[in-house]
This record gives sequence, C-alpha cells and structure tokens, in this order.
Amino acid sequence: MAPGYDMEKIKYATDGPTFEKAVGLYENGKITQFETIMDGFSAIVLGTKSYHVFVSARHYDHGSCECYLGQNDTLCKHMVAVAIRAVTGGRLLTDEDKKLVNQPICNTHLGNLSKEELSTVKKMITVGLRYIKPYNGPSRIWFSYQNSLQEGCNRLSAIVSELPVSKQTAGLLVEMLLRLDKKLSVGGVDDSDGTVGRFIEEVVGVLKEYVKLDPACARVFHMLKNRETCFGWEEPLINFNNGQK
Repeated sequence: MAPGYDMEKIKYATDGPTFEKAVGLYENGKITQFETIMDGFSAIVLGTKSYHVFVSARHYDHGSCECYLGQNDTLCKHMVAVAIRAVTGGRLLTDEDKKLVNQPICNTHLGNLSKEELSTVKKMITVGLRYIKPYNGPSRIWFSYQNSLQEGCNRLSAIVSELPVSKQTAGLLVEMLLRLDKKLSVGGVDDSDGTVGRFIEEVVGVLKEYVKLDPACARVFHMLKNRETCFGWEEPLINFNNGQK
C-alpha cells in the first residue's frame, strides 16, 4: 500500500524539532516490526520504552501512539518516524530529505531564471499559496488550520531560499507578497497567530538583501507605490534605495 503523502509533505507539515527527532529514530534503527495493515502502517518504535504506533495511510498525522503525546492526540516523533518509514521503504535518507527550511533566506548567487525555470517556480509558489486558505471551520479544526498556514509558509520559504538574486526574482517575490497580502486583507485568512505576517516580514528582509547584492532589484519596488497593505510591510521597500530609477 502506497501512502497518500511523501517525504516533502512530512517535512513541511511537521514542526522542526519533532521532524528532527523522528529522523533520528528512523536513522538509528528504532522502527521495528513495521508492517502494512488494513488502512495504514504499524510498528514498534524503541524509545524510553517500546511504543506501539499506528499511522494512517491517507494522513500521516492521523493515528495513535502509546507515548504521552500520542495519548493526548498530539502528533509525536514516533508517529512521524513510522510515516517516514512508510514513505521511504527503509532506504537511507538523503541530505535533501533531511534539509529543513522554516524561514526564507537570501541565496547570494546572482542570476536569472530561464523561461522554463520561471514557469516552474511560479507553479510551485501557487501550490504553496494554496495552503494559506480561508478559515471557515469550527473551533475544533483551529490547530489543523494553523498547521496548514505553517506548511504553506515553509514550502514558500524553501522556494525563496533557492532563488538566485536578480531584478527578475525580486519582482517574483514582490508579486508573491501582494498575493499573500490579498489573502490576508480580503481572502478570509485568519492569521491571528502571525504565521503569515512573520513570513511576509522575513521575505521583505530577503528583498533588502537582494538590493545590497544587486541595486537594480530596487527598481521593481515601484509596483508597491500607492498601495496600502494590511500592516505596512511595503514601506521599507519603497523607502529602500528610493533613488533607483
């Protein structure tokens, strides 16, 4: 039975400390007696003691574990480790599998994307933005909703961190920020815990680094003039190297 998720899903949707601990369990051979059963996967995970763990084949964060967190309906490292085992089939993890990006950073490499690369990145951004969606549900789904916002920001962070620095990619990031701003202002996104707002501010910081590396990047900030964003994130960009033509 193939799981309905992959390594990318697990990595972006799990908080960093839990994911890293789960990777440690997996790489240290703590997942034993793994088997496919009915609608999911079961295993004995060795830790402080042996834990019986079950993970759904459809949603890696649905299942059960005998540990303290699992008994309180909280996703634990044991469940994540079993999900990793289900996805990988027991193979060794690559550096890319284990690489976590939970905030955007500036790639100091200068350059432009090819036409094909630009199209691919735009599609990836659109996919990431889909996780940042309106909140329409009852209070009981609040935490899963917040997890979706965080997953979207993590996915977008990974994209931003791989982009070369240029006027072209600076424009791409500004367009992404405007799409996020629209989601916050009129799109029904509930960002009361500040997940999306923090991400926007972090991308603004990346764009400031862009201008230091390539002053021509500041020219794209003209598209922000006379715009009123949801919390004024555009102001430092408009004021940054305002003399650029």
